[in-house]
Amino acid sequence: MNPLRKPILLISIAWMLVFGLAATSQDTASRIRSETERLQKILKENPVTDPNFAQVGDTVSAALQASVQSSDAHHFYFSLESLGQAEDLVGGIQALVDKPPLVKSDLPAFESEWGTVSLRLTSLDKEAHGRTWENAPAAVRALAEAAQGRALPLLDGARGFAIANGPADGLFYMGQAEGETEFASFCATLNLPTSKAKFPLRSYVPELQALQTRTNAAFMPPRSIELHPRFIALNSAIKLATELDSTRFYAGALYQYLEAVRHYGMLEASPVDAAKQAGLKEDLAAARKKLTGSANDDSIAQIFLERAESQTAHPDGSAPSADEWRSAQVILDRVLPAYYAARQKASPAQKPSGKTVEITLVRWPYT
Repeated sequence: MNPLRKPILLISIAWMLVFGLAATSQDTASRIRSETERLQKILKENPVTDPNFAQVGDTVSAALQASVQSSDAHHFYFSLESLGQAEDLVGGIQALVDKPPLVKSDLPAFESEWGTVSLRLTSLDKEAHGRTWENAPAAVRALAEAAQGRALPLLDGARGFAIANGPADGLFYMGQAEGETEFASFCATLNLPTSKAKFPLRSYVPELQALQTRTNAAFMPPRSIELHPRFIALNSAIKLATELDSTRFYAGALYQYLEAVRHYGMLEASPVDAAKQAGLKEDLAAARKKLTGSANDDSIAQIFLERAESQTAHPDGSAPSADEWRSAQVILDRVLPAYYAARQKASPAQKPSGKTVEITLVRWPYT
């Protein structure tokens, strides 16, 4: 072979790979946009009229708008995360509108429908646990596993609400379960291979136990009263992460653990005044440069970084809220360090002492 041809051939192959990955990314972004448009159409054709779910339509619209705007800003993973939040709620809306009137009013009819849905979702859950994910980014796997992990508990909750309050109250949660499963299946169809080194997934029980211990200690008045909704969200995230970990959905468990770290950080985060906001943006840019230049698959961290970037720079030019600035600071100061620590080998899990106190904060569904 001509000695000049080998370098040219290698360069040609490299460019083919670059253009191939770019085309794949564009195709994935296009598919996310198409799914967003599909959900927007469903929402338009099925407006929420039930006063008990009056705010759902606004929440879905906001999530879909965030997905579109994040995609336009090339925040691929945050766009996908926002899409998942919308798909959950749209599933609930569809159930309220599409299910036959008898299912909404007659418990035996609801039970029959619930049984049919349960068989289908249980089968899909089994299928989801058999996925290998090949070279997919860890973030896509994490979002899919977290959604799949929420599905069956939501379905169980739907039956409980129907029995306690009537079939109509259970339908929304049944629909959410279907929406979560649909989103998990959608993620699994995305063709977005990565050449970066795989994240060394493992069990995160030690980290979750340590965070639960700190959470229990922090649950003291007046903070436990003033920040009660935050404690609910924090404990829900820990609970879901623990459940995902127990079924070896380790990517989803890590994602939810980091979300719990964020909630915990928000318990004591200080306001970010105007003098510090520019510096925060610079630090986020440096964090992005680090992640982009890494040879490792750090896409789970990118979910949170992209969220922080979206929180501190609104596409419409509006000013971020105080909570958004605080959340972005917590992501930088607490979530990203927790992520890098999670790349390391786990420390031994804590052994329970003879006397324990269990604090349970419950709100349905996972919030």
